Amino acid sequence: MATYAIGDVQGCYPELRRLLDKLRFDPAADRLWFCGDLVNRGGRSLDTLRLIHGLREQSVVTLGNHDLSLLAIAERKPDAQARVNPELREVLFAEDAPVLFEWLRGQKLLHHDESLGWTMVHAGLSPFWTLKQAQRCALEVERELSGPQRGRLLRNLFGNRPAAWTNRLQGVERLRAAINTLTRMRYCDVNGRIDFEGKGMPGTQKPGMYPWFEVPGMRRRDTRIVCGHWSALGRFAGLGVYAIDTGCVWGGKLTALRLDTDEPSYVTVDAEPHRKRLPGGD
Repeated sequence: MATYAIGDVQGCYPELRRLLDKLRFDPAADRLWFCGDLVNRGGRSLDTLRLIHGLREQSVVTLGNHDLSLLAIAERKPDAQARVNPELREVLFAEDAPVLFEWLRGQKLLHHDESLGWTMVHAGLSPFWTLKQAQRCALEVERELSGPQRGRLLRNLFGNRPAAWTNRLQGVERLRAAINTLTRMRYCDVNGRIDFEGKGMPGTQKPGMYPWFEVPGMRRRDTRIVCGHWSALGRFAGLGVYAIDTGCVWGGKLTALRLDTDEPSYVTVDAEPHRKRLPGGD
């Protein structure tokens, strides 16, 4: 039995199929962890969602910012939905869209496996969070997303304020701060304030900003963390963090990381030839 974490797919369906073939993935024995951003920009988001939904008994998903954006758009009226890009429209107006959205709303913001010693999140963790605090914050969001009042959160999902998590936050602002930390963060300062504009490689950030996993004085966590979201960072391993968004949608690679072995190992496939090589997106 093998367990693999897979980086940001973003609708790159052919590459996902090739990666599963290369892994010799066996649904009867193996397990998949998806780091989020299943959809958008790769051209085949609907096929990607259908494939992962079909493997839902063998998979764990942590939602990314693109997945949450899609869920927010799904709460809008049809005329507003019709104005989004064609790839997302195909998902929104698919016959099985209600089934796919119900499933997607029930996915996680953070997943921890004690037996494997691994934690998965899409983007990052607040420098002040212990693992237990991060789990509690993620669970608050997960309950809201899958509950009857989800529309309130999804209508107020977007925004850069508050830019830092504090335990004093309440209501929608508290949930938005947790979402921004878990799904959008790359750089932050020593107070946990996120730089939402910084997307480049370490060394290009503004003064006083640090990669989220290098903030001075951050809390120690006795777990290895696998994440995606930061394609400009590429494949990174250090400080207990394994980043595996290798920019497939930008012409890079789609990466899987094996988690159940003493030494994590990588398996990759190249992006389809038509994908343009561009700097990391969001």
